[in-house]
Amino acid sequence: MNEFKNTCYQLTGWLSGLCIVAITLLLLAQIIGRLFGFIVPSAEDFAGFALAAATFFGLAYTFNEGGHIRVTLLIQRFSEKGRKWQEAIVLAMGFALTTYLTYACSYMVYESYVYEEVSYGYVPVPLWIPQIPVAFGALALNLAVLDSLIKALKGEAPNYVGHEDELAMEE
Repeated sequence: MNEFKNTCYQLTGWLSGLCIVAITLLLLAQIIGRLFGFIVPSAEDFAGFALAAATFFGLAYTFNEGGHIRVTLLIQRFSEKGRKWQEAIVLAMGFALTTYLTYACSYMVYESYVYEEVSYGYVPVPLWIPQIPVAFGALALNLAVLDSLIKALKGEAPNYVGHEDELAMEE
């Protein structure tokens, strides 16, 4: 099961990177197009969609790798037992928040599909299509937070703690 979860986190990281590459290619095509006198229709829209997808796809991977900024000034003052309790409480609140985020993003996709909303650019794109990666990224983050919460409740260290310790050793 751990290998499956790590594969999912890696996949979302790769998808985030692919979206960044897509943004770069779109902007490059737009620049080259301007030099030769043609436009790339809705390039800004597609780059914006890819940016949202890259952001949300990257959340679970970054969380699992300990890349999100955590203020540890207060945490360091707790005893080991106090730190574990604090970690579990914060993860429980984070899980509640990411569960709501996942619900809201999924409902946004559903509403866009039902009401047949489209983008306003040259190329009208049904909005539910570029919103799917946002909902999927929120779901992946939700599962990553749940995974860490379960580990914390079992008394184990969440994945990001190990990565934070490695980063602290490098500095």
